[in-house]
Amino acid sequence: VDIEAFQYDGDFMNKNGIYYIPEWAVNANLEGILYFEGGELFVNTLEGKHHASVGDYIIKGVKGEIYPCKPDIFQLTYDFVE
Repeated sequence: VDIEAFQYDGDFMNKNGIYYIPEWAVNANLEGILYFEGGELFVNTLEGKHHASVGDYIIKGVKGEIYPCKPDIFQLTYDFVE
């Protein structure tokens, strides 16, 4: 199963205000699925509100669901493909 993901580095935009995350993540941010509260990133998932730490992967699942994943779990679960 192919999924899309990016590793959260603490921001979504460069110093010029340009998004550098995938378009689906930009849309999720604009829709309030990925959002910042008190400087921390949160994700509204199917299971509720989840905190995402710097270094976590933000995953778009096969049905378009979005959720955070710790880096160690991500690396044990997924293989990188181009």
